[in-house]
Amino acid sequence: MQANEILLHINDELKEFFRKIDPEQMELLADELLSANTIYIAGAGRSGLIIRAFAMRLMHLGLKVHVVGDVTSPHAKAGDVLVIGSGSGETKSMIAAAQKARECGMRIALNTFCENSTLSQLADVNLVLPGISQKAQNVSGGEAAIHTLQPMGSAYEQLSFLVYDTVIMLLMEKLGLSNDEMFERHANIE
Repeated sequence: MQANEILLHINDELKEFFRKIDPEQMELLADELLSANTIYIAGAGRSGLIIRAFAMRLMHLGLKVHVVGDVTSPHAKAGDVLVIGSGSGETKSMIAAAQKARECGMRIALNTFCENSTLSQLADVNLVLPGISQKAQNVSGGEAAIHTLQPMGSAYEQLSFLVYDTVIMLLMEKLGLSNDEMFERHANIE
């Protein structure tokens, strides 16, 4: 395949996968974030990289947000929410973070493609996206939830990025914020 054909194929896949996402779950996530005193964000690997971009946009909205594991992340407590991005829902470090969040009285929101995972059982909000990876198959023995030309968990990670941006746009509307107002919070020491 040529590069343009691959790009068009990825676009077609994502369009198909979008139809499988429950928009109500994105609304629930947005409401959960608005009701939180402090938002904590966690993810590992590529899911971790993508959810960190979500944390940045939440900060641009003026919400109080921290990335779990950063040295400036404060003490968590009841009234806070932990948002985890984990395709498999079985990443050991994320399970430990969710269990600790439960002990602290926090609510938990999860972005995953394994709706019956350990993390799904711990979460208050489950945003289930289409996806598959070798890790999820190895951990759960599950069948592929989707068929994709893309390697490993790429389709899930792309969907995650776009769904997080959709949630940001929902929050912008709920908060009555414009791009210009968000840009006022953009980093100026770079």
